[in-house]
Amino acid sequence: MPDPTHRTPLPRYALALAIGAAAGALCAWLHTPIPWIVGPLFAVAAARIGGLPAEAPPGARETGQWIIGTAIGLYFTPAVLAEVRDAWWLLAAGAAFALGVGYLSGAALARLANLDLTTGIFASVPGGAPEMARLAELYGGRADRVAAAQSLRILLVVGSVPALFTLSGAHGSDAYTMAATAFDAGGFAALMAATLAGGFAAGRLRVPNAFVLGALAVAIVLTGLEVNLSAMPSLASNAGQLLLGCALGSRFDADFVRGAPRFVAAVLAAVLLSIVLSALFALGLTAVSGRPPATMLLGMAPGGVAEMAITAKVLQLGVPLVTAFHVTRLVVLLVLTGPLFVLARRWWRRTR
Repeated sequence: MPDPTHRTPLPRYALALAIGAAAGALCAWLHTPIPWIVGPLFAVAAARIGGLPAEAPPGARETGQWIIGTAIGLYFTPAVLAEVRDAWWLLAAGAAFALGVGYLSGAALARLANLDLTTGIFASVPGGAPEMARLAELYGGRADRVAAAQSLRILLVVGSVPALFTLSGAHGSDAYTMAATAFDAGGFAALMAATLAGGFAAGRLRVPNAFVLGALAVAIVLTGLEVNLSAMPSLASNAGQLLLGCALGSRFDADFVRGAPRFVAAVLAAVLLSIVLSALFALGLTAVSGRPPATMLLGMAPGGVAEMAITAKVLQLGVPLVTAFHVTRLVVLLVLTGPLFVLARRWWRRTR
């Protein structure tokens, strides 16, 4: 009997969303951390590894990022913006450290997985899978391995860091609240239209993670100017997380796991190294700044902007500061990783 998914992709999309929604609901019932990302991510990944034809719909990642970026931007009141501004030196230190630990863990990955150093570095610098894959290809690395390692890094970080926070009972600066506390249908429609336009504009400008950063920028401006159109309903926030989780899970399949056990083990070791080193540095920042340790730890975690921001939101761990850490890091890494790699490669060749 022919497989209907070969004629139309709709059954694949429906299957992924159904699996993701069921897993998200189960994780929410079990009170797991960030259930509507973790549940769909692992469930869809497991389904695909098991051979089921589950696939996130086109635009799922961008739609999820748009919703999450909008929700996070609603925390940036004028008082919060002043606090983030005063923490500029923490953000700069965190970004510089992330670049250094990315190179260190990249060298470890290259040795453990028998990869060239170029591929290892771009596979480990936490700057986003598409962007790092493009840079790797530009400088002679393996784009496929970089994209796979970056996706696996997000899977490992999202699957472990929130759980560790929950098990430890850690909490951060949980006094932050959204500027708008009431839902208004008209205001919500206007808010989402404005942030969607921001996402498209960022995409036209080739900004990485355009829909999360574009939506975030517009929502921050509106909230900072005290234009509070509407609160973000939990149903919309959960839907955004579901779509993002399904999109992340769709990056995995059976061939990837079966064909590269050494590579997967090496990525796991490199990610563990970066998590440990980042945690130690975060505790150092806590000691010198007096900020809550949980907020610093999550701000330094080697995850993605949307995933770590929503983790901070759900676990009430200093949402604005955590978001600022990850946005600053992303910008710095995307701007500096390429030029610094050229300088490092020249230095390496001269010293050999």
